[in-house]
Amino acid sequence: MKKKVTMQHIADSLGLSRNTVSKVLNGRPGVSPETREKVIKEAIRLKYRHFSYMGVEKSDSKETGNIALLTANMPTDSHFGTSLLNGFEERIRSEGYNLSFYIIREAEIKALSLPNNFDISKFDGIICIELFDKKYTKLINNLKIPTVFVDTIADNFYPELNADIILMENEHSTYTITKKLIDKGYTHIGFVGDYNHCRSFYERWTGFNRALFDSNIPLNLSYCIVDDDKYFSLEWIGKQLDLMKPLPSAFVCANDFIAINVLKTLKERNIKVPDDIVICGFDDSAESRVVEPSLTTVHIFSSEMGIIVAEMLLSRIKNPSKPPQITHVKTKPIFRNSTGNIE
Repeated sequence: MKKKVTMQHIADSLGLSRNTVSKVLNGRPGVSPETREKVIKEAIRLKYRHFSYMGVEKSDSKETGNIALLTANMPTDSHFGTSLLNGFEERIRSEGYNLSFYIIREAEIKALSLPNNFDISKFDGIICIELFDKKYTKLINNLKIPTVFVDTIADNFYPELNADIILMENEHSTYTITKKLIDKGYTHIGFVGDYNHCRSFYERWTGFNRALFDSNIPLNLSYCIVDDDKYFSLEWIGKQLDLMKPLPSAFVCANDFIAINVLKTLKERNIKVPDDIVICGFDDSAESRVVEPSLTTVHIFSSEMGIIVAEMLLSRIKNPSKPPQITHVKTKPIFRNSTGNIE
């Protein structure tokens, strides 16, 4: 029987602590970019869990075809990208394509350079996940290789891209949850998340504002935290909450990661959820189900999205000249204890 690869195996192989490896593989901060990249590559090499199907480099042969995955952030168990990639990889394998994995470092984004081991001539198509820099997006687009972007930058950049884009449906689900909160009497309501981070966050912000507008409630920015991405820091979130006098009655958060950190920070201040304030997120992550109280959120059909992404890219490879496609895949609000009885 093949021996199961554990975090400890990766740690021992690299001479690192298990805690450091755990931080990287669970998407937590506190690790340098160099160490993070080293751990991820070793996880791929050792075929650790969800990385078992990923290869940093593939054969020079194009007999079966090759697709490159470019990403600035490694998908983890709590991120929808893991399930999406499982569905994507299964579908392209059925058509005879291999998947090669490339991590785009911050230095490469700033220098507008491709990874050293990325050979354009070897690839039939590209899938991009978590690449939200406008200039780097243009760089990938100008390679003139069939490409699908899973989410993209926040501004209205679609007309300039000669590539396909897929997003989960963001605006309507956020509107639905926000409107239900308002209808239940939560009229002092704020949004947490940088809506300029990516297109999905921007659409969630739009849905939030549309629900306020339809309910004749003016946007109150003093209830919102919409600064640049520092949401991994509980201390930073705490400072933002301490500046709110008073707190709103409800928070709509751009994703589950942010919502859970807000929830933890409120608990530290003895503010009870949902008794004193209600919270909802987006993603339906594993953590959203086990946190106390369980988190109201929006379910993304991640694996199904992966199959759709694969079919979009395979179709683009077969017919590169067809008009670019922008696709939204339906999502589903999930009501749990963090918003009380609003369903």
